[in-house]
Amino acid sequence: MKRGIAAGCVTLLVVLYFSGLSLAVTMNLMTGREKGTYYQFGLNLQQLVKSRGIELGVQPSTGSIENLYAVFKRPHTQLGIVQSDVLAFVSKVQSNPTLLRIAQKTKMVFPLYNEEIHVLGRKDIADFDSLAGKRVAVGEEGSGTFLTARLLLEVTGIKPAELVMVGTDEALARLKANQIDAMFYVAGLPVKLFSEGVTEADGLALVPIRNAKATEFYLQTKIPAGVYSWQSSEVSTVAVKAVLVSFDFRNLDCDLVGRFAQILYENIGWLRENGHSKWGSVDLDAPVKGWEQYDCVRKYLVRKGAAAPAAAARPYGEINPIMEAVKDMLNR
Repeated sequence: MKRGIAAGCVTLLVVLYFSGLSLAVTMNLMTGREKGTYYQFGLNLQQLVKSRGIELGVQPSTGSIENLYAVFKRPHTQLGIVQSDVLAFVSKVQSNPTLLRIAQKTKMVFPLYNEEIHVLGRKDIADFDSLAGKRVAVGEEGSGTFLTARLLLEVTGIKPAELVMVGTDEALARLKANQIDAMFYVAGLPVKLFSEGVTEADGLALVPIRNAKATEFYLQTKIPAGVYSWQSSEVSTVAVKAVLVSFDFRNLDCDLVGRFAQILYENIGWLRENGHSKWGSVDLDAPVKGWEQYDCVRKYLVRKGAAAPAAAARPYGEINPIMEAVKDMLNR
């Protein structure tokens, strides 16, 4: 009798154990380079939701353009972090039906933080307008830095002699070697690459952005003095908002994304205390021009609800139409 009861208890525990495992759901978040703030935010969110039944895969990427398209196309990829100006660009392209669908159906989960536009260059480059005729690194294709740099040059009418499409590590190496004159890097300060990879002896400086057309298109801000050990004075610049997004596939990931958002919203204090320092500047209720919060998120912020359905697979194409549209517009 005792052995039968014991065996029954063991069986029950095994059933409960594996039933518990089956309750866990898997999500994926597109972020950025592994040394960047997007990726660190992803790791913080992964840690937060793990104990609450969500296994969050944190996927590195080249940045915002890849992320926006991946959320639209990749199987089981429900979330991505993008720069707010990426959707602004996509919304302006009316000729491509895929881009129209992305613009109409991409929804904001939450606003995150401001990403300052850093332009680092030789000390003889007095301001942003002085980039005309210079060799300038604008980031690698697919990155948010690439899109923002190209849009900023487009709206201001500044025409460098050469646009160099390389990643930020390579750009800094070329800048130090005097192979280029300046580089763009769009990221929340302090940028680790500039904190650790630049010294006073390099003879480099942050280039002020005060161009009137730039400040109409982007948020005016400052990089305070001393953010970097080699930067003794305040520098005027502009910024773009980082946004956590999802794609509005009705009845597929709605409850899953809503549940994730609820966990984030209710535990923002924990993220501020235990996560990346930029969580301290995150206002989850802040409005972002041009963005609509996902209704699947709004309903979960006022009610606790149903179990999340399994995510449905979506095919992923090799050609990113967002990147193609960027090239078309900027090569005209």
